[in-house]
Amino acid sequence: MELDELAENDTELGQQIAKERAAVAAELRARELDLLFTDPYATHNAVITISVGQGGIEAQDWVEMLLRMYLKWSERKRFATEIIDQSPGEEAGLKSVTFIVSGSRAYGLMRSEHGVHRLVRISPFDQNHRRHTSFALVEVMPELEKSDEDSIAINAQDLRIDTYRSTGAGGQHVNKTDSAVRITHIPTGIVVTCQNERSQMKNREMAMKVLKARLFQRQQLEAAKQLDQIRGQVMPAEFGSQIRNYVLQPYTLVKDVRTGFELGNAQAVLDGELDPFIESWLRWRLGQNGRKD
Repeated sequence: MELDELAENDTELGQQIAKERAAVAAELRARELDLLFTDPYATHNAVITISVGQGGIEAQDWVEMLLRMYLKWSERKRFATEIIDQSPGEEAGLKSVTFIVSGSRAYGLMRSEHGVHRLVRISPFDQNHRRHTSFALVEVMPELEKSDEDSIAINAQDLRIDTYRSTGAGGQHVNKTDSAVRITHIPTGIVVTCQNERSQMKNREMAMKVLKARLFQRQQLEAAKQLDQIRGQVMPAEFGSQIRNYVLQPYTLVKDVRTGFELGNAQAVLDGELDPFIESWLRWRLGQNGRKD
């Protein structure tokens, strides 16, 4: 209180006090968020795949919009990103894309994005300017460390490995050699591809890394379902469920279905303003876990 009174007559002191208060508030917020990271893999990098859903060309464009949103968010967080595979759309956008976000708690933060994302807008591809609804699936997995990867047992006989020519950018080399790799895990039907590297060996190594992340995610989902059965509860699966709506027409609003959190500035969200949604999800998730216990 005394400092506030002094600051009323001292502009420089007032600015200094305001700056220090902001720093303390930011530190308290960071420490508070520390308590929300309950997942043991929260500190790992994130492996993210965005796949097209219903909506045709619109949905393919939506996949590319989501990719841009996450790359913008990662840039704000000063996280490194690497696209390891992408399949271009027929006329626009992408059918699918897989990329890695590397940074402190990348997976712990990006977990909030796992699920189906729904877009409503006036289609730029419709000559009649009608409103369209598009869907895209975002899958978020932790990039496993060596010790974690060793715990995922994969029988070589369960794999079908195909090579083909890369369709992405990369110069003449990738267009003349079969450097791209597709690995199919026969027991589960999981298929992963990688064509980012010019070396077939490196693409194979990266594809195996993504395959192990997918198998790890599958194990976690099966374990969660088993726990729900033991508790006698029937919980809706998060995988494949709609988690967030992005409405650009007739009004602008982005609303998370799980937490109820919403922002009216949809363009800011599409430009990477995701932190409010991530924080609200972390708090919601902590509350959900508390109720289950």
